[in-house]
Amino acid sequence: MMARPARQHALVLIRQALREDRARRDLTSRSLLAPSRRIRTRVIAKQPGVLAGGPVAVWTFQALDRRLRCRLHQREGAPLVPGTAILTVEGSARAILGAERVALNLLGHLSGVATLTAAFVRRVRPFRAQILDTRKTLPDLRALQKYAVRIGGGYSHRASLEEAILIKTNHLKTLGRGTGGRGQGKDPIVQQAIMRARRKHPRKFLEVEVTTSAELRAALAARPDAILLDNCGMAAIRRAVQLRNRLRGRQPLLEVSGGVTLANVRALAAAGVDCISIGRLTHSAPALDLALRVDG
Repeated sequence: MMARPARQHALVLIRQALREDRARRDLTSRSLLAPSRRIRTRVIAKQPGVLAGGPVAVWTFQALDRRLRCRLHQREGAPLVPGTAILTVEGSARAILGAERVALNLLGHLSGVATLTAAFVRRVRPFRAQILDTRKTLPDLRALQKYAVRIGGGYSHRASLEEAILIKTNHLKTLGRGTGGRGQGKDPIVQQAIMRARRKHPRKFLEVEVTTSAELRAALAARPDAILLDNCGMAAIRRAVQLRNRLRGRQPLLEVSGGVTLANVRALAAAGVDCISIGRLTHSAPALDLALRVDG
Protein backbone atom coordinates (compact mmCIF):
# COMPACT_ATOMS: atom_id res chain seq x y z
CA MET A 1 0.00 0.00 0.00
CA MET A 2 1.37 3.42 -0.99
CA ALA A 3 2.43 5.61 1.90
CA ARG A 4 0.45 8.76 2.61
CA PRO A 5 1.78 12.11 3.82
CA ALA A 6 1.29 12.97 7.48
CA ARG A 7 -2.13 14.63 7.58
CA GLN A 8 -1.72 16.75 10.70
CA HIS A 9 1.58 18.21 9.53
CA ALA A 10 0.15 18.91 6.09
CA LEU A 11 -2.93 20.61 7.53
CA VAL A 12 -0.81 23.11 9.45
CA LEU A 13 0.86 24.15 6.18
CA ILE A 14 -2.41 24.14 4.26
CA ARG A 15 -4.22 26.38 6.72
CA GLN A 16 -1.33 28.84 6.77
CA ALA A 17 -1.26 28.93 2.97
CA LEU A 18 -5.02 29.53 2.80
CA ARG A 19 -4.69 32.37 5.32
CA GLU A 20 -1.84 33.86 3.29
CA ASP A 21 -4.04 33.81 0.17
CA ARG A 22 -7.07 35.20 2.06
CA ALA A 23 -8.99 32.32 0.53
CA ARG A 24 -12.13 33.09 2.54
CA ARG A 25 -12.19 36.68 1.32
CA ASP A 26 -11.88 36.21 -2.45
CA LEU A 27 -13.20 39.55 -3.71
CA THR A 28 -13.80 38.30 -7.23
CA SER A 29 -15.94 35.31 -6.24
CA ARG A 30 -17.76 37.29 -3.57
CA SER A 31 -18.58 39.96 -6.16
CA LEU A 32 -19.84 37.58 -8.85
CA LEU A 33 -21.08 34.36 -7.27
CA ALA A 34 -23.95 33.76 -4.89
CA PRO A 35 -23.11 31.78 -1.74
CA SER A 36 -25.49 29.04 -2.95
CA ARG A 37 -23.80 28.57 -6.35
CA ARG A 38 -22.47 25.04 -6.77
CA ILE A 39 -20.11 23.67 -9.41
CA ARG A 40 -18.38 20.44 -10.41
CA THR A 41 -14.71 20.67 -11.32
CA ARG A 42 -11.83 18.45 -12.39
CA VAL A 43 -8.11 18.82 -11.72
CA ILE A 44 -6.25 17.58 -14.80
CA ALA A 45 -2.62 17.11 -15.82
CA LYS A 46 -1.40 19.30 -18.67
CA GLN A 47 1.91 17.46 -19.13
CA PRO A 48 3.37 14.00 -18.49
CA GLY A 49 4.56 13.24 -14.98
CA VAL A 50 4.17 11.27 -11.76
CA LEU A 51 1.40 12.07 -9.31
CA ALA A 52 2.28 12.96 -5.71
CA GLY A 53 0.17 14.88 -3.23
CA GLY A 54 -3.33 13.83 -4.22
CA PRO A 55 -4.45 13.56 -0.57
CA VAL A 56 -2.86 16.96 0.11
CA ALA A 57 -5.01 18.54 -2.61
CA VAL A 58 -8.14 16.96 -1.11
CA TRP A 59 -7.24 18.20 2.37
CA THR A 60 -6.70 21.68 0.95
CA PHE A 61 -10.13 21.94 -0.62
CA GLN A 62 -11.83 20.48 2.44
CA ALA A 63 -9.88 22.70 4.82
CA LEU A 64 -11.75 25.63 3.29
CA ASP A 65 -15.09 23.83 3.19
CA ARG A 66 -15.44 20.36 4.69
CA ARG A 67 -18.70 19.88 2.76
CA LEU A 68 -16.86 19.78 -0.58
CA ARG A 69 -17.06 16.37 -2.22
CA CYS A 70 -13.65 15.29 -3.45
CA ARG A 71 -12.80 12.12 -5.35
CA LEU A 72 -9.29 11.08 -6.33
CA HIS A 73 -9.14 9.22 -9.65
CA GLN A 74 -5.44 8.34 -9.60
CA ARG A 75 -3.27 6.63 -6.99
CA GLU A 76 -0.09 8.20 -5.67
CA GLY A 77 2.81 7.42 -7.99
CA ALA A 78 0.54 6.98 -11.02
CA PRO A 79 1.95 8.04 -14.39
CA LEU A 80 0.13 11.02 -15.85
CA VAL A 81 -0.39 12.09 -19.43
CA PRO A 82 -1.92 15.36 -20.65
CA GLY A 83 -5.65 15.35 -19.97
CA THR A 84 -5.51 12.81 -17.14
CA ALA A 85 -8.23 13.55 -14.57
CA ILE A 86 -6.62 13.51 -11.13
CA LEU A 87 -9.32 14.80 -8.84
CA THR A 88 -13.00 15.76 -8.99
CA VAL A 89 -14.32 18.43 -6.61
CA GLU A 90 -18.01 19.33 -6.21
CA GLY A 91 -19.70 21.91 -4.02
CA SER A 92 -19.60 25.62 -3.25
CA ALA A 93 -18.15 27.60 -6.15
CA ARG A 94 -16.71 30.18 -3.75
CA ALA A 95 -14.90 27.51 -1.72
CA ILE A 96 -13.55 25.61 -4.71
CA LEU A 97 -12.24 28.71 -6.47
CA GLY A 98 -10.89 30.07 -3.19
CA ALA A 99 -8.81 26.93 -2.53
CA GLU A 100 -7.85 26.33 -6.16
CA ARG A 101 -4.48 28.07 -6.22
CA VAL A 102 -3.17 26.66 -2.96
CA ALA A 103 -4.28 23.14 -3.90
CA LEU A 104 -2.71 23.30 -7.35
CA ASN A 105 0.49 24.89 -6.01
CA LEU A 106 1.02 22.04 -3.56
CA LEU A 107 -0.07 19.29 -5.94
CA GLY A 108 1.99 20.66 -8.81
CA HIS A 109 5.11 21.08 -6.69
CA LEU A 110 4.95 17.63 -5.09
CA SER A 111 4.20 15.98 -8.42
CA GLY A 112 7.13 17.85 -9.92
CA VAL A 113 9.44 16.49 -7.23
CA ALA A 114 8.16 12.95 -7.80
CA THR A 115 8.49 13.34 -11.57
CA LEU A 116 12.11 14.50 -11.43
CA THR A 117 12.98 11.79 -8.90
CA ALA A 118 11.46 9.11 -11.12
CA ALA A 119 13.53 10.35 -14.06
CA PHE A 120 16.75 9.90 -12.03
CA VAL A 121 15.62 6.50 -10.75
CA ARG A 122 15.02 5.29 -14.31
CA ARG A 123 18.50 6.43 -15.37
CA VAL A 124 20.33 4.35 -12.75
CA ARG A 125 18.61 1.05 -13.53
CA PRO A 126 19.79 -1.74 -13.39
CA PHE A 127 22.60 -0.60 -11.10
CA ARG A 128 22.28 -0.88 -7.32
CA ALA A 129 22.71 2.82 -6.58
CA GLN A 130 19.84 4.45 -4.72
CA ILE A 131 18.72 8.00 -5.46
CA LEU A 132 18.58 10.08 -2.26
CA ASP A 133 17.19 13.50 -1.44
CA THR A 134 19.01 15.97 0.84
CA ARG A 135 18.14 18.62 3.43
CA LYS A 136 18.04 21.26 0.68
CA THR A 137 14.32 21.66 1.13
CA LEU A 138 11.94 24.60 1.44
CA PRO A 139 11.23 25.67 5.04
CA ASP A 140 8.34 23.71 6.57
CA LEU A 141 7.88 21.69 3.37
CA ARG A 142 10.59 19.11 4.09
CA ALA A 143 8.28 16.30 5.16
CA LEU A 144 6.06 16.71 2.10
CA GLN A 145 8.98 17.10 -0.30
CA LYS A 146 10.70 14.00 1.05
CA TYR A 147 7.39 12.16 0.80
CA ALA A 148 7.22 13.12 -2.90
CA VAL A 149 10.76 11.82 -3.43
CA ARG A 150 9.71 8.45 -2.03
CA ILE A 151 6.66 8.42 -4.30
CA GLY A 152 9.04 8.96 -7.24
CA GLY A 153 11.08 5.91 -6.22
CA GLY A 154 13.84 7.69 -4.34
CA TYR A 155 14.95 7.41 -0.73
CA SER A 156 15.30 9.87 2.10
CA HIS A 157 18.62 10.94 3.51
CA ARG A 158 18.43 12.06 7.14
CA ALA A 159 15.31 14.11 7.77
CA SER A 160 16.95 16.38 10.34
CA LEU A 161 20.23 17.06 12.10
CA GLU A 162 19.33 14.80 15.01
CA GLU A 163 18.50 11.75 12.94
CA ALA A 164 22.04 10.71 11.98
CA ILE A 165 25.65 11.86 12.17
CA LEU A 166 27.19 13.38 9.05
CA ILE A 167 30.70 14.71 9.64
CA LYS A 168 31.32 17.24 6.89
CA THR A 169 34.36 19.25 5.86
CA ASN A 170 33.43 22.22 8.04
CA HIS A 171 33.19 19.95 11.07
CA LEU A 172 36.66 18.56 10.34
CA LYS A 173 38.13 22.02 9.79
CA THR A 174 36.60 23.32 13.01
CA LEU A 175 37.76 20.27 14.97
CA GLY A 176 41.19 20.50 13.41
CA ARG A 177 41.68 24.08 14.59
CA GLY A 178 41.41 22.80 18.14
CA THR A 179 44.10 20.18 17.61
CA GLY A 180 46.59 22.08 15.52
CA GLY A 181 45.11 20.62 12.34
CA ARG A 182 45.98 17.06 13.34
CA GLY A 183 44.40 14.22 15.21
CA GLN A 184 45.63 13.16 18.57
CA GLY A 185 48.56 10.77 18.44
CA LYS A 186 49.07 9.07 15.08
CA ASP A 187 45.45 9.15 13.95
CA PRO A 188 44.41 11.78 11.37
CA ILE A 189 41.59 14.14 12.20
CA VAL A 190 39.07 12.12 10.15
CA GLN A 191 39.61 9.06 12.31
CA GLN A 192 39.52 11.12 15.48
CA ALA A 193 36.19 12.65 14.46
CA ILE A 194 34.67 9.24 13.66
CA MET A 195 35.84 7.70 16.93
CA ARG A 196 34.64 10.66 18.98
CA ALA A 197 31.20 10.57 17.39
CA ARG A 198 31.00 6.79 17.77
CA ARG A 199 31.75 6.98 21.48
CA LYS A 200 28.99 9.52 22.07
CA HIS A 201 26.36 7.96 19.83
CA PRO A 202 27.29 4.31 19.16
CA ARG A 203 23.92 3.35 17.69
CA LYS A 204 23.43 6.27 15.32
CA PHE A 205 24.15 5.99 11.61
CA LEU A 206 27.50 7.70 11.00
CA GLU A 207 28.78 9.15 7.73
CA VAL A 208 31.86 11.24 6.99
CA GLU A 209 32.67 13.47 4.03
CA VAL A 210 36.13 13.16 2.49
CA THR A 211 37.84 15.38 -0.05
CA THR A 212 41.30 13.81 -0.46
CA SER A 213 42.70 10.32 -0.96
CA ALA A 214 44.35 10.54 2.47
CA GLU A 215 41.02 11.33 4.12
CA LEU A 216 39.40 8.48 2.21
CA ARG A 217 41.98 5.97 3.43
CA ALA A 218 41.64 7.24 7.00
CA ALA A 219 37.87 6.95 6.81
CA LEU A 220 38.03 3.43 5.38
CA ALA A 221 40.30 2.41 8.23
CA ALA A 222 37.81 3.76 10.79
CA ARG A 223 34.84 1.97 9.16
CA PRO A 224 31.97 4.49 9.41
CA ASP A 225 28.59 3.41 8.11
CA ALA A 226 29.03 5.54 4.98
CA ILE A 227 31.55 7.79 3.26
CA LEU A 228 30.45 10.84 1.25
CA LEU A 229 32.39 11.80 -1.88
CA ASP A 230 31.32 15.35 -2.67
CA ASN A 231 32.07 16.92 -6.06
CA CYS A 232 34.64 14.26 -6.94
CA GLY A 233 35.71 13.34 -10.45
CA MET A 234 34.96 9.96 -11.96
CA ALA A 235 38.54 8.72 -11.57
CA ALA A 236 38.49 9.48 -7.84
CA ILE A 237 35.09 7.84 -7.45
CA ARG A 238 36.20 4.65 -9.21
CA ARG A 239 39.35 4.53 -7.07
CA ALA A 240 37.27 4.94 -3.91
CA VAL A 241 35.04 2.04 -4.97
CA GLN A 242 38.10 -0.14 -5.60
CA LEU A 243 39.59 0.66 -2.19
CA ARG A 244 36.30 0.09 -0.41
CA ASN A 245 35.72 -3.24 -2.18
CA ARG A 246 39.10 -4.54 -1.00
CA LEU A 247 38.07 -4.27 2.63
CA ARG A 248 37.26 -7.51 4.39
CA GLY A 249 34.21 -7.70 6.59
CA ARG A 250 31.78 -4.83 6.89
CA GLN A 251 32.26 -2.26 4.14
CA PRO A 252 31.06 1.36 4.39
CA LEU A 253 28.49 2.56 1.90
CA LEU A 254 29.79 5.03 -0.66
CA GLU A 255 27.67 8.09 -1.43
CA VAL A 256 28.36 10.67 -4.12
CA SER A 257 26.87 14.15 -4.39
CA GLY A 258 27.46 17.45 -6.13
CA GLY A 259 26.91 18.27 -9.78
CA VAL A 260 24.67 15.26 -10.41
CA THR A 261 22.54 15.56 -13.54
CA LEU A 262 20.40 13.31 -15.68
CA ALA A 263 23.31 13.26 -18.13
CA ASN A 264 25.92 11.88 -15.72
CA VAL A 265 23.94 9.97 -13.08
CA ARG A 266 24.08 6.66 -14.94
CA ALA A 267 27.89 6.79 -15.15
CA LEU A 268 28.04 7.47 -11.41
CA ALA A 269 25.81 4.47 -10.72
CA ALA A 270 27.88 2.29 -13.05
CA ALA A 271 31.01 3.17 -11.09
CA GLY A 272 29.68 1.05 -8.23
CA VAL A 273 28.58 3.59 -5.61
CA ASP A 274 25.68 2.78 -3.30
CA CYS A 275 23.93 6.15 -3.01
CA ILE A 276 23.64 9.27 -5.13
CA SER A 277 22.23 12.31 -3.32
CA ILE A 278 20.71 15.11 -5.36
CA GLY A 279 19.67 18.47 -3.90
CA ARG A 280 17.81 19.56 -7.01
CA LEU A 281 15.14 16.91 -6.41
CA THR A 282 13.64 19.24 -3.83
CA HIS A 283 15.12 22.70 -4.37
CA SER A 284 14.87 22.89 -8.17
CA ALA A 285 12.23 20.45 -9.41
CA PRO A 286 9.91 22.22 -11.88
CA ALA A 287 6.26 22.09 -10.87
CA LEU A 288 4.02 19.83 -12.90
CA ASP A 289 1.57 21.87 -14.97
CA LEU A 290 -1.99 21.27 -13.77
CA ALA A 291 -5.36 22.95 -14.29
CA LEU A 292 -8.78 23.13 -12.66
CA ARG A 293 -11.61 22.78 -15.16
CA VAL A 294 -15.22 23.74 -14.35
CA ASP A 295 -17.72 21.22 -15.76
CA GLY A 296 -20.88 22.90 -14.59
